[in-house]
Amino acid sequence: MNNKTTRRNPWAWIPTLYFAQGLPYVAVMTISVIMYKRLGISNTDIALYTGWLYLPWVIKPFWSPFVDIVRTKRWWTLAMQWIIAACMAGIAFSIPAPFFFQLTLAVFWLMGFTSATHDIAADGFYMLALTEHEQSLYVGIRSTFYRIATVAGQGLLVIIAGLIELNTGLPPVSVHINADPSAEYSLVDMEAISSLPADLDGEMQFVSMVPDVVATVVPDEVEVSAPDGTIRCIPFTQYATEMRDSVKHLNERNGFVPVDVPVAVAASDNAPAPAPSESSFTRWVREHFGEKPREVSGNKANNIAVAAIRLNRAPAPGEQVVVNVTHKDGDKSLHLEQNAMPTRFTFTDQNWNRPAYLYFEVDNKIKSQVSASFEGASGNIPFAWMVVFGVLSAFFFAVAGYHSWALPRPASDGDRSANATASTILHEFFATFKAFFEKKQVLVAIAFMLLYRLPEAQLVKLINPFLLDPIDKGGLGLTTQEVGFVYGTVGIIGLTVGGIIGGIVAARGGLKKWLWPMAWSMSLTCLTFVYLSYFPTQSLTTVNICVFIEQFGYGFGFTAYMLYLIYFSEGRHKTAHYAICTGFMALGMMIPGMAAGWLQETIGYQHFFIWTMICCIATVGVCAFIKIDPKFGRKES
Repeated sequence: MNNKTTRRNPWAWIPTLYFAQGLPYVAVMTISVIMYKRLGISNTDIALYTGWLYLPWVIKPFWSPFVDIVRTKRWWTLAMQWIIAACMAGIAFSIPAPFFFQLTLAVFWLMGFTSATHDIAADGFYMLALTEHEQSLYVGIRSTFYRIATVAGQGLLVIIAGLIELNTGLPPVSVHINADPSAEYSLVDMEAISSLPADLDGEMQFVSMVPDVVATVVPDEVEVSAPDGTIRCIPFTQYATEMRDSVKHLNERNGFVPVDVPVAVAASDNAPAPAPSESSFTRWVREHFGEKPREVSGNKANNIAVAAIRLNRAPAPGEQVVVNVTHKDGDKSLHLEQNAMPTRFTFTDQNWNRPAYLYFEVDNKIKSQVSASFEGASGNIPFAWMVVFGVLSAFFFAVAGYHSWALPRPASDGDRSANATASTILHEFFATFKAFFEKKQVLVAIAFMLLYRLPEAQLVKLINPFLLDPIDKGGLGLTTQEVGFVYGTVGIIGLTVGGIIGGIVAARGGLKKWLWPMAWSMSLTCLTFVYLSYFPTQSLTTVNICVFIEQFGYGFGFTAYMLYLIYFSEGRHKTAHYAICTGFMALGMMIPGMAAGWLQETIGYQHFFIWTMICCIATVGVCAFIKIDPKFGRKES
C-alpha cells in the first residue's frame, strides 16, 4: 500500500519545524552559557569551551552531501529530532553528576552536530515539499518562527529556571538601588554599608545592606585616603576602577568566589600595560577619512554604587549556601557588574557573618529618578536546569512524534542510497561539490552571497554601541533601558514585519520582479543611521521610527537573499548546495563584521555610516549580474 502523503497544509508543519530548528541552536549557544554561569563555572572556562560549540554550524557544508545522498530529508529531519530529544534528556541527567561540566559539554557537542544536520535536512525538505510559489510565500513565516524560538529559549526557559531557583531554597534576598540626578555625590563607604544593622533573628535567611540614593553626576576628580592616611586626588574613572578591584578582592579573600589568578606577564606586576601602537595604515585612514571629535560640555563618567548581602546565622559545619544575584526589574541603566566579577556567592560556617559585595554602575545619561531591584536566589540550581532540559527533551519527543504524522512525503524526496556502495557514496560526495562549482554563474552567485549583505554585516555590529555611546563619542546617548526597547522590541517588530511582507509580495510577483525593490530597501534604509549620527539630539520617538524603518528594510530585503539561495540550490543536490550557500552567507557576515569595530573607531560614527551607504553600491551592483527565471517564486495561473 502506498502510504505517501504528497501534500499537507504548510501551516501544519512549517511553524513547528522552524521553531524546533531554532531551539537547539539557542540551547547550545546561549542557554549553555547561562546554565554554566549559574552553576559556578568561571568566565574563562565558559568562553573557552562553549566557543567551540559553534564549530558544527561553521563546517556543516562538508557533510551536507551525505544528507543529500543517504536516505530521505524527511528521515534525516525526524531522526535528528529524536536524537536532539535524547541529548536534551542526557544533559538533564548529567547535571547532578560530579563531573557534570565535562559530561554536559560532550552532550552539547553531540547536540550541536545533530542540530546542524537537522538544519541541513529541514532546509532541504522545505525546498522539496513546497512549490516555488509556496517557498516564496512562507520564507517570512519560517524566519519568524525561528526568531520566536530564539526569544523563547533565551527568555521563557531561563525564567522557568529562575522561578524554580526562587522556590526551592531560602527566601530570595532583594537589593533595591535608587538613583537621582539631583542627589549630591558622595564617595562609596564600604565600611558603613557592611555595618548597617540587619535583622539576625528568625530562621536562616539572607539580609541586604544597600546605600542611600545614588547620584548620577560625578566630579572629574575625587579625594581619597591612602593607606598611610594621606589624602590623594585622583580622576573619578581611576577611583571607580580601584573600587571595582577592591570589591573583587574582598569577595575572593572572604571565600565567596574562587580566586581569579591573573595571567603572568614578563614585566613587573606593577608596570602599566603598554598602550597599543597604532599602525601607519590606521593613522592614514584616520587622518584622511576620520571625523573631528564633537565638543560636548558636561561630565560623562558613570557613577558607581556598592551593596552587600550576608546570612543572618551560620550554616551547619560543611554546609554550603549558594546565592545568585541577578537583575529582577526596574531601570537597566542601573547595571550590576557580572562580567568582570562573579555574583554567585558561596556562604559557609566560616564566612556567613561577612558581607559579600555587589558592584553597580549608574548610567550618567539618566535624566529622572529611577530605581531597580536585584534578586538573589539560593534555590536548587542544578534541579532548576534539570527541569529546563527535561522540558526541552519532552518538547522534542512530542515534536518528533507530531512531525512523524505532519511532515508530508513528497515524491521528490527519494532515497538514493538503496543500491549505493561506499565507493559510489564517496564519488557522489565529491561530485556534489563539483556540481556546485560547475553551476552557471557560480562566481556571480558567490559574489552575491558575499556582498549583498555587506552594509548590514557591518551595521549590525555597531547599532547597539551607537545607541549607547554618549553624544560626545558620536552616539545617541540612550540608556540601557531605552536601547532594550528601541532595538530589542521595536527593531525586532520591524524585522519580522518586513520579512513577512517580503515573502507575501515575492510570492505574488516572483523573485525577479521584487529583487531590485528589495535590494534598494536593503540599501536606502541605512540612511536612517546617517541621519541619526548627524542629528543625534532627537526624541526617543524619532529614534524608534528610524530603527523600525531600517530593520523593516533589512527584513524586507533579506527575503530576496534567502530566495536566491533557494533558487541557486535548485537541482539534484539542492540540500547540500543550500548548505554550501549558507556557508558563504556566514562568511559574508563574519569578515566585514570583524573589521567594522576597527573602522568605526578609526573614522567615527558619522563617516562609518556614510561608508555603509557606499557599500550599498555592492548590494545593488551584484543584483545587476545575476540571472533569475521570471517564473521563480510566482504562483502559476
